[in-house]
Amino acid sequence: MADYTPLLNGGVGEEEKPKTVVEEGKYESKKLWVIAGPAIFTAICQYSLGALTQTFAGLVGEIELAAVSVENSVIAGLAFGVMLGMGSALETLCGQAFGAGQLRMLGIYMQRSWVILLTTACVLTPIYIFSPPILVFFGETSEIASAAGTFALWMLPQLFAYAMNFPIQKFLQAQRKVMVMAWVSAAVLVIHALFSWLFILKFGWGLVGAAIMLNSSWWLIVIGQLLYIFITKSDGAWSGFSWLAFADLWGFVKLSLASAVMLCLEFWYLMILIVITGRLKNPLIAVDAISICMNINGWDAMIAIGFNAAISVRVSNELGAGNARQAKIAVIVVSITSIAIGVVCSAVVYVTRYWFPYLFTTSEAVAKETTKLAILLGITVLLNSLQPVLSGVAVGAGWQAIVAYINIGCYYLIGLPAGILLGFTFKFGVVGIWSGMIGGICLQTIILIILTSLTNWKKEAAAAESRINKWGGSIGRE
Repeated sequence: MADYTPLLNGGVGEEEKPKTVVEEGKYESKKLWVIAGPAIFTAICQYSLGALTQTFAGLVGEIELAAVSVENSVIAGLAFGVMLGMGSALETLCGQAFGAGQLRMLGIYMQRSWVILLTTACVLTPIYIFSPPILVFFGETSEIASAAGTFALWMLPQLFAYAMNFPIQKFLQAQRKVMVMAWVSAAVLVIHALFSWLFILKFGWGLVGAAIMLNSSWWLIVIGQLLYIFITKSDGAWSGFSWLAFADLWGFVKLSLASAVMLCLEFWYLMILIVITGRLKNPLIAVDAISICMNINGWDAMIAIGFNAAISVRVSNELGAGNARQAKIAVIVVSITSIAIGVVCSAVVYVTRYWFPYLFTTSEAVAKETTKLAILLGITVLLNSLQPVLSGVAVGAGWQAIVAYINIGCYYLIGLPAGILLGFTFKFGVVGIWSGMIGGICLQTIILIILTSLTNWKKEAAAAESRINKWGGSIGRE
């Protein structure tokens, strides 16, 4: 087997290893940022596709803003969570296989994930088709539900783009080819911004123009990344299509489902906040205000998601290579870095609370309501600087099932009921709903900190070796 040791050391070759704790921290920070920087940029670019569409829709009118916000946050948000979660099984498998130097397995894993995610997309299609009655059932007004439902139907192509995109991204991330994703996403974002303005505002196509551009942009990302993989062969990780993609599917499905449940419970948690807010008095203003806050939170969350991807790659690579100590150091460094950035972002939200709402709306009432929620937004931004990072550690180590149970307890048995109680029973409105749900995030973060602190990393490295042997069996016999 080829020697991939220099590659797994981040290309440092014979570079002298750090001798002190401070040197180790700096060394790991450099390796972390090589992945995290482009990953954050990619996540921001891709999130901005929907966020920009929402911004342009808000300049058209309140009902258009509500339609795009609800579809983006609820319908597409549900699909995004499922697809990202199902695809995240590759973060564990591809990352650990790459760490062990078994590159040829990565292409097979990606193809298996395509099979599973495209099937899942077909299963999710009825949710898009029947979204108006679903939204009404969960408390949205008929006006918002109808507009969002129409937009959701037009956005079906995006669902299948998700199914292709997430396995591709995990495949590239595991090999640290994050700059490829960054360049493709940046190019598509420029195209999206220009043509969205043209179609939505200049030509006056409204929601139809928004759907055309959002679908097209996501498929451009998929096509750009695929062209890179097919042309370069990804340094041997891609060896063409294979029938092995259909082998061992059930075991792969089980790991994918565990990943999906873990991440979906996180994605849906704040998505539910928008749905519940729709049951308050004056729901249009409340939904628009909370949607703007979630938009800001989403942009900030892309930083944490970038670190999530980076630490998942670092932990899975190091465990796959049997480097337990380095995996532990990586977790400490990324946690400190992410918290520091979270503090800065939270402060920015608070300082600009009187100004940023007007970037998304021309309504004075919506802007004032958004300003009231800025303090809660700042707290959420701070918490979300660490929580996704710890989830990334879980994915890199293969703890998806354990974290899924933690999420159920903290989010849906404690946080959500507390939010409903404060919002409706004690009549604190959207402030009460959001405050209760923040409590759930706090509890989940504390538990994940304890879990990570008590981890035996040598044991996790041994488990990674066992996992690679299990999943690589059929490929080795090809």
